[in-house]
Amino acid sequence: MSAPDDLDRGAAVTRSMLGWGVVAGPFYVIASLVLALTRPGFVLSQYALSLLTLGDGGWMQRTNLVLTGLMVAVAGLGMTRAIRNGRGLAMGALCVVDGLALMLSAVFLPDPVAGFPPGSAGGQFSTSGVLHLLFGALGFLAITAAAWACTRWGREQGLSSLARASRILAICVLVGFLGGAALATNTIGVVLLWIAVLAQFAWLALACSTIYRWSPHPLRSQRPTSVA
Repeated sequence: MSAPDDLDRGAAVTRSMLGWGVVAGPFYVIASLVLALTRPGFVLSQYALSLLTLGDGGWMQRTNLVLTGLMVAVAGLGMTRAIRNGRGLAMGALCVVDGLALMLSAVFLPDPVAGFPPGSAGGQFSTSGVLHLLFGALGFLAITAAAWACTRWGREQGLSSLARASRILAICVLVGFLGGAALATNTIGVVLLWIAVLAQFAWLALACSTIYRWSPHPLRSQRPTSVA
């Protein structure tokens, strides 16, 4: 058991916050898949996951979005605690924006489409639907910018693997989102949106796990001893 004065509580909290960035993706994807496969009338290859917020049982996907958004925002705050200046600080702030956008997407719901919720004819346009799209766009653009900032920060820290992966995943998020938004009414668009979602959470998990290892160990006795 470590002595009380050996524990850096601030470092422990920071690492704990970063851990939520690893949890957020699997939590969101697994919960969404379970709902998509069990909701009557929902066709996974035809509809965007955001439509699961509508109709009977829609509260479950809304809850999923809120909880995931909280995890992403907390992870972003963890980044700002670990990296207190420059691109690292911007990276964390952009993740917080993404988390808030996810939560707001659960408040402002998308418009129904033909066939979902069951019985819907689609063709409706509302302020809520427009705001849902705007917050979705804001979230994807924010995480793209965060991943791009991570490429520069990674190079500065000598973390070349992180920098390369962040660049690739940033491109995947942006292309997936833009292509999915343009082709949202067919299977190709749904696949592209899935690519954007998976790339988003893959980058977040990679960045958080890397910063977790990079940041000071909570136990001062476990930190490397500097040599004069």
